[in-house]
Amino acid sequence: MSLKYTMEVIELLDDASASGEMVVDLFTAFPHVEASYETVAGEKGSTDFVKIIIKGTEGKISGGTAPSIGIVGRLGGLGARPNRLGFVSDGDGAAAAVTVALKLAHMSEKGDRLPGDVYVTTHICPDAPTRPHKPVEFMGSPVDMTAKNNYEVFPEMDAILSIDTTKGNRIINHRGFAISPTVKSGWILKFSDDLLRIMEMTTGELPVTFALTMQDITPYGNDIYHLNSIIQPTIATDAPVVGVAITAKTTVPGCGTGASHEVDIAQAVRYCIEVAKEFTQGQTVFYEQSEFARLEQLYGSMKHLQTSGNE
Repeated sequence: MSLKYTMEVIELLDDASASGEMVVDLFTAFPHVEASYETVAGEKGSTDFVKIIIKGTEGKISGGTAPSIGIVGRLGGLGARPNRLGFVSDGDGAAAAVTVALKLAHMSEKGDRLPGDVYVTTHICPDAPTRPHKPVEFMGSPVDMTAKNNYEVFPEMDAILSIDTTKGNRIINHRGFAISPTVKSGWILKFSDDLLRIMEMTTGELPVTFALTMQDITPYGNDIYHLNSIIQPTIATDAPVVGVAITAKTTVPGCGTGASHEVDIAQAVRYCIEVAKEFTQGQTVFYEQSEFARLEQLYGSMKHLQTSGNE
């Protein structure tokens, strides 16, 4: 069901002129959806930050109390033009996020509205720079991580799924997608049993996970190695964050073209939609609140890891 919309979105974004306006135009006809974009310039160009809100039947926007979920599509850019022609592997996060929004918008129109509001954010840049990284080149970005968090992470999000292509490493050797443990307020917590269960249900396979290190949950720009930007939304929020990594068995550069797989993206989309359904109904938890409180009682706050440190 999600594959049709995935292919439609990739076809739209695989364009040297791709823009936030093109994405927003997808949602103009849906009565329960608000979509907007803003162009932001950085040192290496500009990008269009997109924000799509699919309103719930009992969401906070309408005065209700149902929890809201954020779906963040993380990437450097959709393309590395003029050096590379076409849609790059790094663009999968944006494609997945926009597809989630498009599928939920169609569901709402057909009467299947979620209880809570869903916030989908990402950015659209068809000509992002690249930068050196081992074992393969990373996609760069026209703007820094602070700008991304400012435009993609909002206080209204009670929990966040961060989708990012995570193929440029030797840590994950699986084609499809994998999820991270929950990260909250500087703590790497245990994997959510609910999120593992939903992964089993949507894939029909045993769940696939990947590890995070303390380095990964610190902010970019501190001259410390990071797997990639998948968990960087946690720097800007105290809401629980889980990474949804679109993965490969081999090491694939983010700037590689012809390396996106529609079925893998659609699989991640389906997973995020099912998590959104359950979370906004109060049926799924990202972390155990009592255990988190016990950790802080015993060992104190870890929020200093959300900052740039002593420097």
